[in-house]
Amino acid sequence: MNTSLRSPLIYTLFVLPALILFVMFFLYPIGSSLYYSLTSWNGVSTDPRFVGLSNYAKALTDERFWISTRNNGFFIGFSVLIQVPLIVLFSLLIANVKRLKGVYKTAVFLPSIMSTAVIGILWGFIYEPNIGLLNQLLNTFGIPPVYWLSDNRFAMLSILVTNAWQWTGFYIVMVLAAILAIPRDLEEAAAIDGATAVQRATRITLPLIRPIISVVIMLSIAGAMKAADIVLVMTKGGPAGSTEVLATYMIKYAITNFKYGYGNTVAVLIFALTLVLTAVYQLLVARHNERVEY
Repeated sequence: MNTSLRSPLIYTLFVLPALILFVMFFLYPIGSSLYYSLTSWNGVSTDPRFVGLSNYAKALTDERFWISTRNNGFFIGFSVLIQVPLIVLFSLLIANVKRLKGVYKTAVFLPSIMSTAVIGILWGFIYEPNIGLLNQLLNTFGIPPVYWLSDNRFAMLSILVTNAWQWTGFYIVMVLAAILAIPRDLEEAAAIDGATAVQRATRITLPLIRPIISVVIMLSIAGAMKAADIVLVMTKGGPAGSTEVLATYMIKYAITNFKYGYGNTVAVLIFALTLVLTAVYQLLVARHNERVEY
């Protein structure tokens, strides 16, 4: 048995299935996207026409591409600057609940398991100008109806709030698991020494869960770059393209307009931007968050 495990052939046989799947479902799709991004192809013909880097030049000079990139930036900024602090705050509050903690965890996690289409329709009713819950609340204060999804001043913010509502619970469960894994002895010792709840949270809990917060931020960045379904369900990129994101921009060209070559170009750019953003975050922030040992 020991002799067999030392054989390189045995290790190769164990690794081979995973390697095949990695090539089939990761390397090959990336390679084919790179190839077709250099062509003018409608997705049907068998002879895509090679056009070089003209698709990339078109994308980088297209105003709608940069509007979509800006909107992805809004997703990232909202997630990192607003959603993540709320995630940490709610996690700390739930961790200190003495009764019905499981009920709170289930309640916050529930939106994460719901279909994006259902959430989009649900919040569409909330944002409805005439009978929507939000405008009804505003009406009690004498504020006139707001067209949340058809006014380009509010449409992007409305989608960001809806997207955050859907995924905040998923990240809360992750952060909450890290908080509950901290030995209670640490907080009890700090409490005996006279530390307040706020001091224990800021000087003990937050430093110890910093690695998981870093993971949440990185996942938020990656998720923001591939956001598409919530936009398609709620506004389809409108009004007047003000809520278009890179993924919906790609879908409209590749599927609606049958410009698969250009669509693959946008897909490659999304991949490259995501790779750069996550790499920069890893280099500047995440690598300084060392693994915590209790």
